[in-house]
Parts: sequence; C-alpha cells; structure tokens
Amino acid sequence: MDTASPAKWVPHPEGPEIAFFDTETTVPSRKGESYSLLEFGAILVCPKRLVEVFSYSTLIKPADLNAISVTSVRCNGISRESVGSAPTFADVADTVYAILHGRVWAGHNIVRFDCPRIKEAYAEIGRPAPEPKGLIDTLPLLTQRFGRRAGNMKMASLATYFGLGRQSHRSLDDVRMNLEVVKYCATVLFLEASLPDVLSAATPIDELPITRTDTDITTSSNETSVLVAHIEEMKLDSSNAGTAPSYTTVPIIEGSSGFSGYLEPEEVMTQHITVSTLPFGQFAKMAVYHKDVPLHLCCANLNVCFGVSTKFLDNAGRPKLNIVVEIPENLCKVLDKCDEVAHKMSQEAGSISQWRPLVKKDGYVNLPTVRLHIPTVANGDHAIYSTEMYQKESSGNIQKLVFTKVDASELDTLFIPGNMLDAFFDLDVYDYQQNAGIRLVAKRLVLHSK
Repeated sequence: MDTASPAKWVPHPEGPEIAFFDTETTVPSRKGESYSLLEFGAILVCPKRLVEVFSYSTLIKPADLNAISVTSVRCNGISRESVGSAPTFADVADTVYAILHGRVWAGHNIVRFDCPRIKEAYAEIGRPAPEPKGLIDTLPLLTQRFGRRAGNMKMASLATYFGLGRQSHRSLDDVRMNLEVVKYCATVLFLEASLPDVLSAATPIDELPITRTDTDITTSSNETSVLVAHIEEMKLDSSNAGTAPSYTTVPIIEGSSGFSGYLEPEEVMTQHITVSTLPFGQFAKMAVYHKDVPLHLCCANLNVCFGVSTKFLDNAGRPKLNIVVEIPENLCKVLDKCDEVAHKMSQEAGSISQWRPLVKKDGYVNLPTVRLHIPTVANGDHAIYSTEMYQKESSGNIQKLVFTKVDASELDTLFIPGNMLDAFFDLDVYDYQQNAGIRLVAKRLVLHSK
C-alpha cells in the first residue's frame, strides 16, 4: 500500500518483518535551526524471502513552511507547495509508530541521520518514539563488508555501480533501491566466497556499461535463500549498531569546549585584514592578520557538499584528507578579502606561481564553497588526525571523538553531504610547485546530530 495520507491498514507493532525506511528533511540554513521532516517512506520485508509485504509513504507538512529553503528543494525536490496540503507529523505519528516499533530497522546511514530525525519528530509532539529491536545500517555495514569498490558507498554511487538507475532522493524509491543494493552486494560477496581463488574484489574485470529495466530486478528462490543468510548476519543489536568504529566518544563539560581567538565572520572588519611575511626556517612564509593579530576563523552551520576526498597524498604517502562545504555570504566576503590581499602580496614578492582562488563560486552546487583540510600527523608507527572532531546531539550535548587511527572510509561515514557542521579553521598561505593560494586548515569540526 502506497499512500500520501495515513494508511487504511497498517501492521501491528513488534512484527517479524524488517522495516526499511528513509526520511527526507529540510536543510538547516542558520545557526540553531533544526531539521523538519518532509517525507517518510518505509517498506516491510519478509526476512526469510526478502519480499516486500507492505509499503507506506507520506509527505509531511512542517510546522514552519519557511524552513523549506532553496537548498532544501535542491536536495530532494520537495517544495512548500508540495507539502502545503500534506498531513502534519502528528497526523501520521500513529502509523509511523506501528510500522517501526519493535521491528528490525534497516536503511542507509539511518544511525547517524534518520533515527535522530524520528526521535526529534516524536519529541516535538510530546510522544514516545518507536524503538527498534535491532538495527541494520547499510552504510557502515557495506563499507566494511563490500569495501570501497563502489567509491564513497553512498546510495547514489552504489546504485550506479550496480546499474540500478539514479537515486531520486524520495523516501519510498530510496528504500526500495536500498533493498536491491543489499541483495546485489550480498550476491557478489557470496559468489566471491564460493570461489575465492577465482573471484575476488581484486580480480580485474573489464567493466561494460550496465543498463537495466525494472523487470531485471528479480532474484531466484535459490539466490534469495543465500541472501537471507547474509541478511541474518547483518542484523545488529540496537546497542551495537553498525560497524564498530575506531573511535570513542568523551562527554564535554559545558563551557569547556570553547575555542578562544577564533572570530565569526561578522566580527571581522575586512579593511583590517593584512598579510605579513614571517621567517620560516631558511625561507619566508606569509600569514594573514586581522588588526595585527593572526586571523583564525569559525563559522557555524556549514552544509557538507562533498564527503572526504583522498585524491592526493602527502610526502609521507598519507592521503590529504579534505571535505567541501557551502559557506554563507558573510564568510565568503571575508575569505575573498583574504584571498585578494594575499594574492597581491604574493605578486609583489615576485612569485610566478599560479594563484588558486580560495572560494569556488561556479561549482556543482551553484553556491560558494570552500575546501576544509583535515591534516594528519605521525604518531609512532601510525598516523592520527590533528583536527579535533566532536559530535553535537540535537539536545545540545557535545562529545569529543577520540580516534585510534586514520581511516578515510570511516571518516566519510561521518561527513555525509547534507549534514551540518561548525568549523574552526586557520588560513595557511602556500606557494609550492608553481601553485599558490590559501588553504583552510580545520582545527576543530563539530558535526551536528550525530
């Protein structure tokens, strides 16, 4: 049953089915703004045959239609007009509860995104939230089991890898795609396990373009029984959901997590931005100042556009990690001024290197973006992040993430496009191998609702 209003019939809570679900939300655009649900979609799947036995979807009208920004519409296509006559979450809360409560929950990145959104939605209407009896988060799970062969392991990348078409970013379509991706991954893993010396992730295969129609997405009964075995392995107790991370969380005492000396964009007067040359070993290095003090910046509620990139390596062979975020107009003006002054100083110093602009204004998202670098440093026989990283819950509580190793794939599961973060960063002016510019070095990153 697919519906845009409360279902005429819903299954009882605490059933044996696996509930694959997905939410679409607004994208917060300013400090302190929360997410609002715009759509909920779910399918109930028989765990023995992986057959869909029930489906439900509904648009949801948020309390404040103004929360649906241009960025939000660009993300999922849900406009104010789309939800103008839709039910509120209070209207569909009973149905959502009946679908989710007491079942195994499954979805892509649900532990870090969708589960918190469900809890927040029920808290807003003063109702107890549904609880799972187990969780299957396919993002960390498939990253661990399937490896990085499908790139960043986001749903869109996995769907492209298997030729399942484009991700629509609509709830019901996405959960059905999620189930198909799990089937395909499990099948590949089963075949590789059957002939490990012949078939493996490292076996070179000539890739051909893949196209499929909806009628191609089927599985035989024998294939299904194999997939069921993999699904049973994938079931995770709700107290230990997803792949065990290589980090722990440490609660932060209120008032102890401040970063002094970092200015917000509105605190910076661009006419007081200067660049000076400082001795740096046998060479000289430029540094950006504000009122004769080294400039350190911070900005809240930055939207992650692209996750962790590992395209380049440093001199030690370690990946140069970075993420791309959207920036507001006031920060854009500050960084443009820094770029202008530093570029002029570089030319006056006789540099012939190509200057690379700090802010990208004509990129994929058509909004100003910058790249935040996450440096690593050697620590004995391994490397660690020199950037401090934190998680900020919807309640406002902040916990520090303490990592034991550098793991780019794990870090990529934290920095999901569409998620928000607060950034504290330094400006590093570089001139190296005929390239010059300003690099933003993250000193502290606070991820929201994780």
